[in-house]
Amino acid sequence: MAQDPRGEHDLSGDLEQAQEKRPTALTEANPAEMALLVEAIAGRRDKTAFASLFGYYAPRLKSYLRRLRADEKEAEDLAQDVMLTVWRKAELFDPAKASVGTWIFTIARNRFIDVKRRQKRPDFDMEDPSLQPEAPRPADAEIAAVQIGARVRAALAELPPDQAQVVALSFIEALPHSEIAARLSIPLGTVKSRLRLAFARLRPALEDML
Repeated sequence: MAQDPRGEHDLSGDLEQAQEKRPTALTEANPAEMALLVEAIAGRRDKTAFASLFGYYAPRLKSYLRRLRADEKEAEDLAQDVMLTVWRKAELFDPAKASVGTWIFTIARNRFIDVKRRQKRPDFDMEDPSLQPEAPRPADAEIAAVQIGARVRAALAELPPDQAQVVALSFIEALPHSEIAARLSIPLGTVKSRLRLAFARLRPALEDML
């Protein structure tokens, strides 16, 4: 696999680790949380954030590519290639233009089209509706998504550091409470207590979103 243009080591090992690390930790594509994961990857090359994103999107990308008639191995390879692109180019994601899911699946669709063009497959139909770009979200929906993300980040910034830490580990890194306790070397009850206190503080600021 090619070297990361940033000069980092071969990322094939990172992909393998991501496949092994909590592959089903995230069960819903919360736009604000997904955007924060991409932000963490872009800003500090956060491998834990990448593992969470990989665990959620890689199997969905594979299923999507299979529906586009990619074979099993091709779908697997393309899904990993797309996620590698997300790792390398996370800083190009713009939440004002699209959600994380739309961005990632657009990369997948374009990569699939490029592969089929190179293969010159006679049965490949460029007019297939499944390959057409999705209609952009209405401007008011995009603005709302950006505003929600900003409100969540602002609310988290107001929390005491110990509470903000457990919230980030629980909802951004998708760690179970027991693993948070082990990582921070604190009792499980303390983790739950901090989360309760954090939600009590967050609720007034985000009440209309909860």
